[in-house]
Amino acid sequence: MGTSTALKVLCTTLLIEKSPQALPLGVACIASAIKNDPRTKDFYDVELQDFCLEDPKMAGIFAGATDGGKEAAEERAGLYLAGELAKKEPRIVLFSVYVWNHVVLERAARCLKKIKPEIITVAGGPEVTASPSVFEGFDYTIAGAGEEASVLLLQALAGNAGKKELPQIPGLYFLDGKPGVFEFRRTAPCLPDRLYSPYLDGTLDVSRYGGALWELARGCPFKCSYCYESKGEKKVSYFPMERIKKEIELFAEKKVPQVFVLDPTYNASKDRALKMLRLIEEKTPDTFYYFEARAEFIDRELAKAFSRVRCALQIGMQSADPEVLKNVNRTMDRKKFIKNIGYLNDEGVTFGFDLIYGLPGDTLKGFKNSIDFALSLYPNNLELFCLSVLPGTDLYDSAKDFSLVWQHQPPYNVLSTPQFPEGELKKAASLAKAVNLFYTKGRAVSWFNCVVYHLHKKPTAFLGEFEKYLKEEKVSLLPEPSLLEIRKLQKDFVKRQFAKARLEKYTDIVLDMIELYGAMSDADGEGKSSTVKLRYWPEDVLSEYAMDLPFFCANAESHRCTVKVQPSAEGAVFKIL
Repeated sequence: MGTSTALKVLCTTLLIEKSPQALPLGVACIASAIKNDPRTKDFYDVELQDFCLEDPKMAGIFAGATDGGKEAAEERAGLYLAGELAKKEPRIVLFSVYVWNHVVLERAARCLKKIKPEIITVAGGPEVTASPSVFEGFDYTIAGAGEEASVLLLQALAGNAGKKELPQIPGLYFLDGKPGVFEFRRTAPCLPDRLYSPYLDGTLDVSRYGGALWELARGCPFKCSYCYESKGEKKVSYFPMERIKKEIELFAEKKVPQVFVLDPTYNASKDRALKMLRLIEEKTPDTFYYFEARAEFIDRELAKAFSRVRCALQIGMQSADPEVLKNVNRTMDRKKFIKNIGYLNDEGVTFGFDLIYGLPGDTLKGFKNSIDFALSLYPNNLELFCLSVLPGTDLYDSAKDFSLVWQHQPPYNVLSTPQFPEGELKKAASLAKAVNLFYTKGRAVSWFNCVVYHLHKKPTAFLGEFEKYLKEEKVSLLPEPSLLEIRKLQKDFVKRQFAKARLEKYTDIVLDMIELYGAMSDADGEGKSSTVKLRYWPEDVLSEYAMDLPFFCANAESHRCTVKVQPSAEGAVFKIL
């Protein structure tokens, strides 16, 4: 708590959505550092003020804004944010800048200076770290981890040093209308054992966001060239176990429903990963955790440990082509990858894959091959992204060597490569939407491979025809269809596919699978009860024999029934009405 004469500091950012994975952790860490560090805590009254694109006012500003009107909407949004910040009468405002809020926050800072010129504005975050001297709308920018540099800057300002007499703080860029007047190296990484927890000091209230974004480590042992970490230190610094235990006890006390673990390679250290999983199992058995993991580090023991907690793993495959991966400093041993993912399937662990289209050296055909390979391993979801050539990454520095053409403003998407021309990238983006709707949003993992196998189609051929079906039926994806609407689309499309292949005799069991597995995923995912009408007994539909359609239809008896599916502590359950 500051003194009665403390200067008001606002730590702010603009979020995409109000959710656990989007909560303002970065800027909250800066706020915690300033309010707890002995060098600043008695001089400043610190407040966290986050905004969100989903807030009614912000949503109204951007509603209906086309590409042509986007700039005007960003200007209005910046003016609105500046007005809201000015109402708090701060002396200093620190902005956390990312790809999605870069333009709006810079405009907000400019507007704020017009409203109250005496306010000092500071910007940090990944976008600023990449190009700190480009952001002319701020008084100062900080490149690198911001906790120590922010404290040093505010300590100097509190001592009335004045902008032109500041000490040479590593990572601090003093702009004052002339980009790069004083330019120093990027800040050194902050040691985790010297950082303060925004959860434990009350800066972040997990109840506001429906969950937590939990930082367990900083740094990454890998150097994937498209990632900001490619220019960071190639080592991992772990947060002290004492702090982690206190945070998890807080999550237990607050009954936090879900936690997104912010650690790019959770299983980089197997011993630590196992220790953490035991702690999670003991302290928060009812909380659902989301981890990012590397497939090459998964073994049977880790898979069993993951299976004992409520969790899902997201695994960055990016491409299934080892030659393409070499271009971005990644590797893949396909046999080992398949074996290790098999451990997760054997233990019933939920997992998904990330894939990127537009990587240097990749093609549309290669991207489709990656999708086919990924879906053959039964992921729960498949997240497909266009390559972003982010400033501050090794890929950005080498992009011209690969003859990449990309957007030089957020979101920095690649526009063409020699092997992946613009037209092919648009086809990849369209296919990605179809995959997302049918497979991921449609929760098709339980029955998808059975369907494509009996249709004798590759997954991408099947999903490409679904893409055409959406266009022919003029299905609008805005707003996104509901789960029930997606299920209806799935059933109609699958029915047509089986009729086209003259496999109508298998249609009833496949439609039953879509209905029953869909209802069970609704019960597990949303806690939703539902009633479905089936043509076969539910036990038969869920049996492994159902996956062999000819055998099932030759031996199972048809029996129309109504089944109620509902959630329970042990997972989805059903009963015949």
